[in-house]
Amino acid sequence: MRDVTEAILEVLASGRRGALATVVKTSGSTPQCTGARLLLRADGSQVGTIGGGAIEYAVLDALRGVLADGKPTLTTHDLGYDLGMCCGGRMEVFVEPIEAAPRLFLFGAGHVAQPTARLARGAGFAVTVIDEREELATEERFPGCRLILEDPATVARRMAMTPHDWLVVATHDHHLDEQIVDAALRQGPRYIGLLGSRRKVLRFVQRIAARQGTLDLRALYAPVGLDIGAVTPDEIAVSIVAELVALRHGKSAAHLRDLGGFLARSDAASAEEEDVE
Repeated sequence: MRDVTEAILEVLASGRRGALATVVKTSGSTPQCTGARLLLRADGSQVGTIGGGAIEYAVLDALRGVLADGKPTLTTHDLGYDLGMCCGGRMEVFVEPIEAAPRLFLFGAGHVAQPTARLARGAGFAVTVIDEREELATEERFPGCRLILEDPATVARRMAMTPHDWLVVATHDHHLDEQIVDAALRQGPRYIGLLGSRRKVLRFVQRIAARQGTLDLRALYAPVGLDIGAVTPDEIAVSIVAELVALRHGKSAAHLRDLGGFLARSDAASAEEEDVE
């Protein structure tokens, strides 16, 4: 039991996904009692058991389904009649997704970041705000958020970003923004949203490409947000969080994203690498 609990905590801490099966009711002769658990990680590895044999095979299939659609379900199994197991009892197993709140890192604690943090938290994101300006990065302005009072570029270079992490870059300094985006593109988070004009975006990409060479820009959404005519900080925050929600659920939307011809070149380079592999 302890191993399963520790594995669940590891999944949540890493921002990855899993699916958990728990025996909630038994009758007759069964290989496990109520409370037995089995965790299936997204990489296919598993911890725990609900009895082995045909029942475990059936539950693993249900766990894979939950990983695919994210919908919890209660399964009932007659071990003898349905599965041909000699014990012949009956088990009810609850299968549910295990997934941490997606992590959103807001680089910058300015006027746009404040309403963005509030809306993102309401949309289910765990928000971290990174800014060295102590008068702005406060609990009063960002309630419920984790605060990192350090130079944002230094933090970006030090972070171990994962494909499950979301970033919004909106500091008070263009050079700082560029350093953060440069560091993020080297690590591969799920999403990098950059606040700024199309001219600023293209200049950034040109300079970063000159330093890094071939770029994978599929995670970069710049300018950040959806095309809803946003002007004020609160409207821009709505635009940003709407983009996060659309991408999280795989829905098409009118993105402001404009990377010139760089995105096409990035996609072509990625396809070429896949062909070589």
